[in-house]
Amino acid sequence: MPPMRLQRYLARAGVASRRKAEELIRSGHVKIDGKVAEIGMSVEPGTSRVTVGRKVINLVEKRWIAVHKPIGVVTTADDEEGRRTVFDLVKDSKGLTYVGRLDVATTGLLLLTTDGEAVHRLTHPKYRVPRSYIALVHGLDTAELAKRVQGQVKVDERPVVPTRVKVKAGREGRSILEVTLLEGRNRIVRRWVEAMGAKVERLARVSYGPVRLDALPVGGWRPLTQQEERAIYRAIGMTSEED
Repeated sequence: MPPMRLQRYLARAGVASRRKAEELIRSGHVKIDGKVAEIGMSVEPGTSRVTVGRKVINLVEKRWIAVHKPIGVVTTADDEEGRRTVFDLVKDSKGLTYVGRLDVATTGLLLLTTDGEAVHRLTHPKYRVPRSYIALVHGLDTAELAKRVQGQVKVDERPVVPTRVKVKAGREGRSILEVTLLEGRNRIVRRWVEAMGAKVERLARVSYGPVRLDALPVGGWRPLTQQEERAIYRAIGMTSEED
């Protein structure tokens, strides 16, 4: 592997975003071969010894995985209550981190990767990466819900601005809400619907950026295709080999 800028190395290793990596370097916590590192330095992966504090930082193979998270599985590396985590669903989860948390009651698409800088960009509002959801909603009739989703609805005193929204009638007085957002605030779809006076009964994320859930079975996972990986990096202004 060719030489790599230190902050890119730390981001690729999942230590921190590049911006946070630069802060770590400036603080003097990062060393290369035992010497305190400085901004602008490069390392040779597999040869240079990089440490943050006392921890040796090694690159892991770049991986991208799509998971269909079931209800009841938590989006965390280690759950205090002993519940199954998304990493229990994947063969060899070493070095992986999730892109955009899904709460325990939400199912659907979750991306996992070893590229820490890409995670930062995919979840940062600056990059406006679309996330699409389907929700089963009750508490308002379909016509009223369709009217309210077109108005300005605020959560935490900030408006929620969908780029696409569709409402149709479901069974037994429920409505089916399809929505695409460019943000990932905590439980944003549920809180948005609650702010309109309704309640989400079931919720699934069906796409994240250019990656779609499609026919991936519940609890299943698959590697992303090369086309999907390239599309992700284009969406966040990177290339797969960016230094």
